[in-house]
Amino acid sequence: MPNFYDAVYAIVRDIPRGKVMAYGQIATILGVPRAARAVGYALKACDAKQVPWQRVINAQGRISGHGERPALQRALLEKEGIRFDADGACDLKRKQWHPPDPEQYAPEDAHNPEWPF
Repeated sequence: MPNFYDAVYAIVRDIPRGKVMAYGQIATILGVPRAARAVGYALKACDAKQVPWQRVINAQGRISGHGERPALQRALLEKEGIRFDADGACDLKRKQWHPPDPEQYAPEDAHNPEWPF
């Protein structure tokens, strides 16, 4: 059975520069739509040099989190051309990435009751 974190990282690595995805969007592609928080845990644990974690935001187009990481995430996204409005949201209609073939990321065991936990 594939590792959930590795499955998250496979999707996130494919998000093009200047585009974003939502935590829940990734969880849905992986067959566990209620696991948005687990996607966040995976990204918190990732190797930032290997996975562009900054490209994952919440469903409202905002950065989530506490401490210094949200400021770093915003700076990295702005460097990629993502702009935020006065409420701290980006335009998901224009900037959200939808994989052309989301099925390529769905693990074979996604319908196994034990996937991913």
